[in-house]
Amino acid sequence: MSYDEVEIEDMQWNEDLGAFTYSCPCGDLFQISLEELKNGEEIARCPSCSLYITVIYNPEDFQGDGPGTVGPIRAEGVLVA
Repeated sequence: MSYDEVEIEDMQWNEDLGAFTYSCPCGDLFQISLEELKNGEEIARCPSCSLYITVIYNPEDFQGDGPGTVGPIRAEGVLVA
């Protein structure tokens, strides 16, 4: 069972990780990559513990084959496209 359900808009884009992140109670970060979102994945996992969250998002926002084909998503006040 998922630890929580989190809207993609509530997650932060981490350029270094190339993933959307959300704070985990263990102190690390749940992570889900752009590629995983494009593939329809909805589970963000924490690399330090067994917890995971369900990410709520519109898969159509992440369709496309290359840069610039992803729909507008706000992360950390920056428009990611």
